[in-house]
Amino acid sequence: MAHGRTNGSKLLWMALYMVASCSAVPISDLLDRASQRSDKLHSLSTTLTQELDSHFPPIGRMMTPRPSMCHTSSLQTPNDKAQALQVSESDLLSLARSLLQAWVDPLVALSTSAYTLPHPGQSSISNKIQQLQEHSKSLGDGLDILSGKMGPAAQTISFLPYRGGNDIGQDKISKLINFHFLMSCFRRDSHKIDSFLKVLRCRAAKMRPELC
Repeated sequence: MAHGRTNGSKLLWMALYMVASCSAVPISDLLDRASQRSDKLHSLSTTLTQELDSHFPPIGRMMTPRPSMCHTSSLQTPNDKAQALQVSESDLLSLARSLLQAWVDPLVALSTSAYTLPHPGQSSISNKIQQLQEHSKSLGDGLDILSGKMGPAAQTISFLPYRGGNDIGQDKISKLINFHFLMSCFRRDSHKIDSFLKVLRCRAAKMRPELC
């Protein structure tokens, strides 16, 4: 029993040490780390989308839903860097966190569906989806720490429900189309997240806007 209490105490002190360490890290350093993670996330999603494109039936391009059908499209976000530079730091972080949170369930759906995806690169795609989940979780944890340093506005998250479920299609064509569509939406959103965090990093470094 005493041994259990000792281990519990060690874990508690380790947790407290990690919290203290994070609180001592400057916001600019945390933003550097977050930007590096978001860059990896977007790069991986781009590679994955290109891999899917290599075996996508022509009819699929005609049947693919419009980008406005993405479940995150209702979130009002800056359209470009110029607009992003006009948004407050707290709101930019809130937008990035909202987008990232909105992909927790869809990434599970993609991971579940990847095992039966009718694509010659199915194994590689499945592995990359798992990496996306890991990078998303890691980035989300980092942004949680950042939001705690930037105040209540940065901690606000807009709820963007995904209602697609884990079954993305019954036949080969519908599976490929829906999988490809979800990945296209994620690639678009990961680009937004990466752009917002790079603007935040730029501001923290006090760089001129035109250099951001």
